[in-house]
Amino acid sequence: MSPKVRIKTLKIDGRDIGAREDETILQVARENGIQIPTLCHLDGLEPIGACRLCMVEVRGSSRLLPACVTRVEEGMEVTTKSPRLIRHRRMILELLFAERNHVCSVCVVNGKCELQSLAVALGMTQVRTPYRFPRFELDASHPRFVNDHNRCVLCARCVRVCDEIEGAHTWDIMGRGVNGRVITDLNEPWGESNSCTGCGKCVHVCPTGALSEKGTLREDAGKQRDFLPYLTLMREVRR
Repeated sequence: MSPKVRIKTLKIDGRDIGAREDETILQVARENGIQIPTLCHLDGLEPIGACRLCMVEVRGSSRLLPACVTRVEEGMEVTTKSPRLIRHRRMILELLFAERNHVCSVCVVNGKCELQSLAVALGMTQVRTPYRFPRFELDASHPRFVNDHNRCVLCARCVRVCDEIEGAHTWDIMGRGVNGRVITDLNEPWGESNSCTGCGKCVHVCPTGALSEKGTLREDAGKQRDFLPYLTLMREVRR
């Protein structure tokens, strides 16, 4: 017989809410119609708190806490919207735009990009940080797919779906900070990978189109959302 799950009571944006003790702030907020922006998070994949867009204020803590990996506690008082949080989230987005080559007006995924959608939702109208304009080469060595490091935001969705769902662990991240980039196997061309199954899960979960399928129009990108419930289902099966 499984042990009983305790119920915690807390406040989110002034609302009294009950939640299971094993839930995170992000899960509870979304269950109650409270939206917190995320980029690296995807239901069905292990949360890693990488993008830091889901940071929230918790009474009693001077630090902002990532909602996707912070468990609820009894009596917790959470704020998901405040001038401080808006400034923090806009700053993160501006740094993400400046770090690689995200210029929406000339991008082939204009209108189909989660990074762009977040910028619109958070009212980001300019990038105050100088663009780095790195010169990354495209990896088109795979017969079906392309990897464009210029549009990668290092959310690690591809790494996690390949590992946790497909079980291949073809992808990983090499380097740190602005020098970080996703690699296949031991930094080999994607087309030469001995572990890639060619399933395309990594392409389906990419938020910016850094991973894409050759010959596929970006107007079809919205169809990938039909794939997402499959992640949760497969994760439950693996448990």
